[in-house]
Amino acid sequence: MTLRERISTDLKQAMRDRDATRLSTLRLISAAIKDRDIALRGEGDDRVLTDAELVAILTKMVKQRQDSMRAYEEGGRLELVERERSEIAVIEGYLPRQLNEDEITAAVDAVIARTGASSIRDMGRVIALLKERHAGQMDFGKVGPLVKARLAGQGQA
Repeated sequence: MTLRERISTDLKQAMRDRDATRLSTLRLISAAIKDRDIALRGEGDDRVLTDAELVAILTKMVKQRQDSMRAYEEGGRLELVERERSEIAVIEGYLPRQLNEDEITAAVDAVIARTGASSIRDMGRVIALLKERHAGQMDFGKVGPLVKARLAGQGQA
């Protein structure tokens, strides 16, 4: 079952279960997917979104909600923080398992070894391969500095 089919099936089940939080979040996910489908058609691209592209959409949705949570916390709107937190929990249910720090470090080291990367100039290749292999499993905003530090350390050796 593709990710799109799973979301659709779960949306129907949430309707049957009258689970308002899950239902509204799944509707938001479906709307984001449809928006992307429409944008592709506008560009003359009639293909179906891949699971990797859907994971990218979901990851972006989680990041948006995390940003909103921070803003709501600063504004003292704790009920809205809780709503965002519950939406994140539903969305994350469709994302691949996140790698822990040790797994991320091992993945970075493996890709550096495989590509033969030896300096900061190779950072783009390393990040591209990590994104290809581990899309949705790691926060690339945090991985970038790790890759840079690893490559900077190798360049001096």
